[in-house]
Order: sequence, then structure tokens, then C-alpha cells
Amino acid sequence: MNAPRTSTIDRKTRETEIHLELNLDGSGIWQGASGVPFMDHMLSHLAVHSLFDLRLSCIGDIDVDDHHTVEDLGIVLGSALKEAAGDKAGMVRYGSQYIPMDETLVLVALDFSGRGLLVYDVELASERVGSFETALVHEFLQALAANAGLTLHVKLLEGRNSHHIIEAAFKALGRALGAAVTIDARRLGIPSTKGAL
Repeated sequence: MNAPRTSTIDRKTRETEIHLELNLDGSGIWQGASGVPFMDHMLSHLAVHSLFDLRLSCIGDIDVDDHHTVEDLGIVLGSALKEAAGDKAGMVRYGSQYIPMDETLVLVALDFSGRGLLVYDVELASERVGSFETALVHEFLQALAANAGLTLHVKLLEGRNSHHIIEAAFKALGRALGAAVTIDARRLGIPSTKGAL
């Protein structure tokens, strides 16, 4: 039987205190709260569509603003992905997904390359969705890619409604991550000609 692909990350700074548990071979269970309701909504989509189990507790300085909390969530989730994936033996490695949501169409493509890079081609018409600052989506994804060692492309192909665009991006991210961490029974080792990622 394969070892469980799980991780538990604790991160405490003067700005945030985060505890996160991740199971790559879960069933899409989301539990927790970050103090940023819109972000919780997006993380629930990520969990459901990746089929990862994701449990979170977070205390952040949201009385200042949401920036530190959202960025640190990206750091912690990225770290958890990297740890849970381990040496990536047997993994598919790549994942991509188009997601439509009403008038919106978003593409996410990613590679567990070990090289953290975000290419973010998304223009949002509004600065806020409710009380959430839409620029923080980039900050979250940047931190996620850097700490997970992901090459991550997020591209808006069609769309006007900022909520639809962000939600489609998180759903696509979940689907692409779920595909990338899938174990291919035919692959005996690391999915790279180098023999390491």
C-alpha cells in the first residue's frame, strides 16, 4: 500500500497564524475559515474540484486588511502541496483545465516542475467583489506557485463579471491540480527525463 500523500503545515508570524491539513487522495472535503469569507468560498471550490481534503484554521490581521492573510494562505497551501507530493514518483505531473462560468471562460495549466512561476493573464473589471480586493487573487496564486514549485498559467479567455472570473479560475485550478497529482500506474518513477523534479 502506498504511503498517504498528506501534509500538515503550521505557520505563525506577527501577521497570521495558520494551521492547514491537506490530503491529496481525499474526497473533496473542505473545513475551516480564514476570516476572509470570499477566500473561504474559493478554497471550498478548490477542494471540491481537486478532490483534496483541506482543513484550515487561520487568525490574521484582517483589521488591517486581507492582504497578509490571503498571501500567507497561498504560502501555506503551496508548502502543503509540495510536502504532500513528496518526490512526485508516479505522478502525472501536468494538469490543465478550461472552466466556463456563464459568460466567462478561464484556462489554468500547471506543471509540478519544482520551479515556481506564475503567468497571470487575467484582467478584472472591478477592484472588489463585495469586500474582497480582487488584486489579492494574484498575490495568492503567486505565493502558491512559488511555495509549491509550480509552473502555473492562468488565462482569461472570455468574461466580464469579476466574481465569475475568479470562481472559474479557482475551479480550474482545483481540476488541474487534481489531474496533476493523479498516480499513473504505468509510471514507475519520477515523471522527468532528468530523474528528479
